[in-house]
Amino acid sequence: MHLKKNIATSESGFIFNPSTGDSYSANPIAAEILLQLKEGSPIASIKTKILEQYDVSAAQLEKDWDDFSNQLIAANLLDN
Repeated sequence: MHLKKNIATSESGFIFNPSTGDSYSANPIAAEILLQLKEGSPIASIKTKILEQYDVSAAQLEKDWDDFSNQLIAANLLDN
């Protein structure tokens, strides 16, 4: 999963796709994930960091990750 290079993100959770003009806002955890994806961090590393920093089970993280990934795909924010 790779965020498109032209997608603008901010630490506050603002997401902008200059190709379409669409903008979105993300919660703090999603914004953190997006910034890490943009930096090229491996998914396993991002998930480990989330599990260490937040009170979430691995099973819940996987469910939420799948939901978030599907939202990014629907918004056309990921590279193929």
